[in-house]
Amino acid sequence: MAMALCNKLRPLVQNLPKISWNQRKLLISPTVPARAAAAVRCISIDPAAGLTEEQKSFQSVALNFAKQEMAPYMRQWDEEEIFPVDILRKAGSLGFGGIVVGEDVGGSGLTRLDSSVIFEALSQGCVSTTAYMSIHNMCCWMVDEFGNSNQRHAVLPALCSMEKLASYCLTEPGSGSDAGSLSTTARRDGDHYILNGSKAFISGGGDTDVYVMMVRTGEPGPRGISCVMVEKGSPGLSFGKKEKKMGWNSQPTRMVIMEDCRIPVSNRLSEEGMGFQIAMKGLNGGRLSIASCSLGAAQASIEAARDHLKVRKQFGKTLEKFQYLQFRLAEMASELVASRLMVRNAARALQDGSPDAVPLCAMAKLITTQRCSWICNEALQMFGGYGYLKDYPVQQYLRDIRVHEILEGTSEVMRLLISRDLLQE
Repeated sequence: MAMALCNKLRPLVQNLPKISWNQRKLLISPTVPARAAAAVRCISIDPAAGLTEEQKSFQSVALNFAKQEMAPYMRQWDEEEIFPVDILRKAGSLGFGGIVVGEDVGGSGLTRLDSSVIFEALSQGCVSTTAYMSIHNMCCWMVDEFGNSNQRHAVLPALCSMEKLASYCLTEPGSGSDAGSLSTTARRDGDHYILNGSKAFISGGGDTDVYVMMVRTGEPGPRGISCVMVEKGSPGLSFGKKEKKMGWNSQPTRMVIMEDCRIPVSNRLSEEGMGFQIAMKGLNGGRLSIASCSLGAAQASIEAARDHLKVRKQFGKTLEKFQYLQFRLAEMASELVASRLMVRNAARALQDGSPDAVPLCAMAKLITTQRCSWICNEALQMFGGYGYLKDYPVQQYLRDIRVHEILEGTSEVMRLLISRDLLQE
C-alpha cells in the first residue's frame, strides 16, 4: 500500500467538496447554465468505474486540484506561454511529482494504473501542464529504477517534491524515431565525461534543473548508448531559443546544447551501454501517461459538447434532438471508454512485468492518442463557429493533444512495435 501518499491525500479528500464526475463543471462552456450542467448525468463514461476506493480518492484529489488550481489559468498559460512552476510544486506537495517512485526517497509508491488515473484527472485542468508532469515523473522513475543508492537519495527527494524539475533528453536534430543513431558523445576524461552534441524538442529545456540524457559512450548503434544526468549550470551546457508551438504552450521547449560540457562519471545511471534500454523502458510508462492525458482531454471535450447540445438551439429545437448528433456523441463516448480500457489494461501489464507489456503499451498509445484527437475534433465541430474561438476550451484540448501522436514514439513507430511482436518467430 502506498501509505505515504494515502496519508497526504486522505485529509484533503475529507475536506474537499463532494464533486462527482457526473456533476462537475470543470470545462462547461460559458453558454451552459450551472443548474443545467449539474443535472446532467453521464454514468457510461465515468472514469471512476472499476476503480478501488483508494484509487477513487487519488482521482478525486487530482480532479479537484485540476479544477481549482489549473483550469482557471489554462487559457492564460497557453496564451502567455507561462510555465507554472508554483503549481507544479503544489502538485509535488500532493505526491504527484514521483507517483511510481519508491517511498524511501520521497515518492508515492503507487502503481502504473494509479498513475494513469491521476494524469487523466489532472489533464482536464490543463493537458500541457499535466503532460510536463508526466515527463518529469518518467525521469524520476528512471533514476529510481536504474540509479544506485547514492544517486537515488541525492537526486530524488527534491525531484519528487518538484522543488527541482527534470527533463528527458533523447531526440536530436538528426535522430528522431531512429533514436539508436544519436550522435551526442560522452568522452571519458578521468572521473568525468566531456559531452558534445545537442538534443531537440526538450520539454522544460532551459527552465528545469536535471536533464536525464542519452549519450554515446561507445560503438555505433543502441549498444553504445549510456544514460547520464546533466545538472543545469554544468560548464558547457546551454540552451537554444524557446520554440513557438501549436500547443503545449504552458511548458517551454528548447534545444539543449553541450559544448565540452563536463559532468562527473558518477552521474551515469547503470553501466555504460545500458542507456538505450533505460530510455525505452522509461518510454513504456511515458506512453501510457501521454495516452492518459489524451483521455482527460477527450473526457472534458465530450462533456463540454454534451452540455452545449442541450442548450444550443437551431431550427427551433436544441441540438440534442438531432439524431445525427446523438449518434456521433455515442460514437465519441464509445471510443473514449474503449481507449480507457486499453490504457488501463496496458498499465496493469507493465506493472506486472508481463511479456506483452511493450506491444500493449504501444497499442494503447496508438489507439488512444488518435481516437482522442478525433473526439476533441468532433466536439469542436459540435460547437460550430464557437468551437473555433479561444473563449471555449475544446480548441485548446485539440491543439494540446495533437502532439501526443508524435512524441514518445510516433504512431508509425507504435505500429512497428506491434507488428514486430506479431511477426516474431
